[in-house]
Amino acid sequence: MRKNLMFIAIAAIGLASCKGGFKTGDGGLLYNIHVDKPGANLQPGDFISLNLTLKNEADSVLGSTYDMGNPINNIMQKAQQKGDVSSGLLMLSEGDSATLKLAIDTMFKKGAPRPPGMKGKYLIYEVKVEKVIPKGTLTDAVFQAKVADYFKVQAEKIKKAEPAKIKKFIADKGLKTTTTASGLQYVINKPGSGPLPVNGDTAVVNYTGKLLNGKFFDSSLKEEAVKAKQPMDPRRQFAPIRIAIGEGKVIKGWDEGLLLLNKGAKATFVIPSNLGWGEQGFPPAIGPYTPVWFEVEMVEIVKPNPNAPKPPVAPAIR
Repeated sequence: MRKNLMFIAIAAIGLASCKGGFKTGDGGLLYNIHVDKPGANLQPGDFISLNLTLKNEADSVLGSTYDMGNPINNIMQKAQQKGDVSSGLLMLSEGDSATLKLAIDTMFKKGAPRPPGMKGKYLIYEVKVEKVIPKGTLTDAVFQAKVADYFKVQAEKIKKAEPAKIKKFIADKGLKTTTTASGLQYVINKPGSGPLPVNGDTAVVNYTGKLLNGKFFDSSLKEEAVKAKQPMDPRRQFAPIRIAIGEGKVIKGWDEGLLLLNKGAKATFVIPSNLGWGEQGFPPAIGPYTPVWFEVEMVEIVKPNPNAPKPPVAPAIR
């Protein structure tokens, strides 16, 4: 949950100006509650599930749970200082939606580095509170059981919806896929040449990964990241990656799919969650039970060095 809380603490959504119904709260927080449902406001210690979209003042989206396909789930925290995001959330109840504008200087002390894409005076959060489970006087055990039951129901809904999502994606894209026994679906867009790799070979690969809704989440190609308008981290090196096939160092869909590509081949992989990141997902980019798709190019296949030292063999235990 700590990673998700960090995502809340830097996310920003909403309108690019202060006009049109914004009020000023403690610490200079600007807020506009669009939907105000009856019910008790959030309290520290409550469980909260919320959707949000994060923007800067240039209206560039920095993050969105709608793109992830899943809300953020967390335990509501006390406000750490006046005007922070918790101050705004504590004014809301289940079913409410609001726009919160936080002064960047409130969140990042003078001279502290800002994450990529955070420009202007404000971070803007547009939030919708989907679910609240009050802690109140419940014992920890009862409270945790209620939260666990909620997760179980939501996960089952997402899991059941996955096959239909994949089917619709393939139909909308007009893909003529081949399906393996495990459920990996693929299309060879450009045949390669030479023999196929085997387990133990090293694949040198270019790739671009997206959610089924088209949301970009990673690429080895700088031009793809630029096309997707991703904030550029100057430390990021764009280059083909090297993958030891069959060693479980990547998701199962890749270990299987790479065996289908010879040198120079280009393919589309549609990977169900059981061959990807499963029920845990890979927050914040990939939610639980989230299928993904990749465009993959096999740049090179490197055979193991037969003269490489062999690892020592452990003696048999008798």
